[in-house]
Amino acid sequence: MITLSDTKRRPVPRKPIMQRRREWDKRLFSIATHSTGIALAVIFTAPVLFVVLTAVMKSDQAMSSSLWPSEWHFENFVKVFQQSDLLTYFFNSFVYSGLATIGVLISSIPAAYGLAKLRWRGNTVFFMLVVAAMMLPPQVVVVPLYDLWVRLGLTGTLAPLVVPYFLFDAFSIFLLRQFFLTIPKDYLEAAKIDGCSEFQAMTKVLIPMAKPGIAATAMFCFLFTWNDYFGPLLYTGDSRENWTMSLALASFRGMHHVEWNLTMAATALCMTPVLILFAFAQKSFVKGITFTGVKG
Repeated sequence: MITLSDTKRRPVPRKPIMQRRREWDKRLFSIATHSTGIALAVIFTAPVLFVVLTAVMKSDQAMSSSLWPSEWHFENFVKVFQQSDLLTYFFNSFVYSGLATIGVLISSIPAAYGLAKLRWRGNTVFFMLVVAAMMLPPQVVVVPLYDLWVRLGLTGTLAPLVVPYFLFDAFSIFLLRQFFLTIPKDYLEAAKIDGCSEFQAMTKVLIPMAKPGIAATAMFCFLFTWNDYFGPLLYTGDSRENWTMSLALASFRGMHHVEWNLTMAATALCMTPVLILFAFAQKSFVKGITFTGVKG
């Protein structure tokens, strides 16, 4: 009869050496993979963490050798609204970025559809012009465009910043065209057989299937316009009531050059909408960047 003590004395069979080596190699590979991810996460989040920690410090501790707040002053986020017209700057930024994003989608989706799904004389030439416009430095057209808006009497407003996005944006057209090419033509041909026009095929078939690409294009435009500094400085520099957040932050540092905690608090508030937007649209954004089309 086998007793419990005999079971305990019985030696546990050891795994073969090759099997143990393979398991150890897998563990090392997993550790190395996660270590790289952790290191990259620290590198990218460290500046954001520095901004947030400095934003809640005292004025004399900010930008000192101490990286951790000795006292937590969350009221700094309230002071920035009391000492500057931050709500107006936020509103102007949302108007600029929101209308520009809407304009990009309205103008770029039909153009990208025509380049990707229609066959017409001059298709290749027009696409090459789009690529050439995308490579053209924006500083080349600054002077004639500024002269145009001065003649129209619209400098000092947000119109020179928003209106061009309703007309043409080379990068957005290129990005959407490349995504539309991944969608099989069979869906559009089936819709046309059922009696849909080109416009109906685009709006009812192509656009719902191309949501990741459209989301990526919209997010690129929103991020660019939200962080744009040169455009607002050029067209609204003399009109303080039309400043955006990027322009206001530069002047805010000038107004409060000693109070770095308030400057960082304003910076943290400026980053918040972008982080929230990316958190909600991350899945569609990644799909759009990798041009993951519908499987036919």
